[in-house]
Amino acid sequence: IILNVVIWFVGLVFLLGNWGIEVTPIIAGLGIGGIAVALAAQNILGDLFSYFVIFFDRPFEAGDFIIVDDKMGTIEYVGVKTTHIRALGGEQIVIGNSNLTNSRIHNYKRMARRRVVFGIDVEYGTPFDKLQGIPGMLKEIVERQKLITFDRAHFAAYKDWSLRFEVVYYVLSADFNAYMDIQQQINFDIYKEFEKLKVNFALPTQSMLIKKEGEADVPHNWD
Repeated sequence: IILNVVIWFVGLVFLLGNWGIEVTPIIAGLGIGGIAVALAAQNILGDLFSYFVIFFDRPFEAGDFIIVDDKMGTIEYVGVKTTHIRALGGEQIVIGNSNLTNSRIHNYKRMARRRVVFGIDVEYGTPFDKLQGIPGMLKEIVERQKLITFDRAHFAAYKDWSLRFEVVYYVLSADFNAYMDIQQQINFDIYKEFEKLKVNFALPTQSMLIKKEGEADVPHNWD
């Protein structure tokens, strides 16, 4: 189409020149008009070129679940100018192709496995022998689940108001619902085992010591 337009334009210029019509002002006017059209069409052409990038590079396709900046959803349609995404809330998000190719895209459809990290906070005062047994108990609970690979379970840190245990495992599926089902069962089992061992989950707490005026400073037994 572009080649045909160029050929007809050149032919028309030669024809007008043969008729004795001054074509220089016409060409100059067309040049200025072409620049204006090009500036106006810059965004459109950017989206068009970005469409070809998406078409050939295929960073995503219809049906993929992606996150772009703070937007997330499933790809419904990839057009010449825009891409349509169905958000989790049900609304449709329309994003220009150039914005997509210039952004960092997280494609969860192509995720081979999901790394999961979660923490358990146990209260201070828990007997030492029970603390020692918690990492092994957490490992055993996680390894009961299907479609997972256990990584580690450790007493990770002394927090301001708790003793923090950290667990890491991998879900061998990209399905978010499968991950949530596994994590839910792990949470149920941890709660049940803590009830058996009489281990308490830690809650954010603060202790306040009030001293009367003139009272001497004495060591305080926080127990």
